[in-house]
Amino acid sequence: MDANAADYLRAVVLGVIQALTEFLPISSSGHLLLAGEVMGERISSLTFDVGLHVGTLAAVLLYFWRDWTGMAAASVTDSLRHGWHLARWSARGRLACLVVLGTLPAVIAGAALDAYIEEHVRGAGVVGVMLLLGAGLLWMADRTATARDGLGEMDAGRSAAIGLAQAVALVPGVSRSGMTISAARFLGFDRVSAARFSFLLSAPVVAGAAVLKLGEAVAGDEAVAWGPLAAGALTSGVCGVLVIRALLGYMQHRTLAVFVWYRIALGLAVLAAVATGLL
Repeated sequence: MDANAADYLRAVVLGVIQALTEFLPISSSGHLLLAGEVMGERISSLTFDVGLHVGTLAAVLLYFWRDWTGMAAASVTDSLRHGWHLARWSARGRLACLVVLGTLPAVIAGAALDAYIEEHVRGAGVVGVMLLLGAGLLWMADRTATARDGLGEMDAGRSAAIGLAQAVALVPGVSRSGMTISAARFLGFDRVSAARFSFLLSAPVVAGAAVLKLGEAVAGDEAVAWGPLAAGALTSGVCGVLVIRALLGYMQHRTLAVFVWYRIALGLAVLAAVATGLL
């Protein structure tokens, strides 16, 4: 696809939307679907898909680089010293295994259901309903959770449960971060630990999506506009780092109520627009 000034502008706008909505519990897929309704179908091109995924991945890798390097080093050391006796592994080594475990449900569900969801479960009406349902779930999780566990208390059962919640977020409007944070809160983790684990879980899933989309772009008929791709990736990456930092700071002292009310307001607006034929 030939790039022009409008494509660069779209890439920057979508990069900002992706950064905000991927990490805040308000649904990136839902917002990008709605943006497609408003800005035109061209924003669904592989150029933008690849760029946004690469930028989001870069943000998570850069912000948590100490965690990633620490987990990688600990995993190698622990595996050489203790083999598969995971009970003897260090905290960082075990956390690496738990991130892998929590990623598996989304990988399996994505491989099995992505094509079906893309064809049958994409629509503004679905986004509106899921925004409202997710708002209720997020509110209950944040208000009723009483335990205050940190990441050091993460175990295989809870990691797998949070991973299952992440798989549900394949449906547009649900929100990957919203589901994983809600699940972690229900399972007894404090807000910051819930968010950190959610962000760590996102990296393998986003990396897989980026590789898949890039493979489709290279193998398919659509020519990739590398300039807008880079612009989208840079924008979503830089903004993503800022959003992660801001959200973790925010959640140290405040509830998730602002995101609940935002989801309710947007969900009602979307359903009203669908009912009146605007979407």
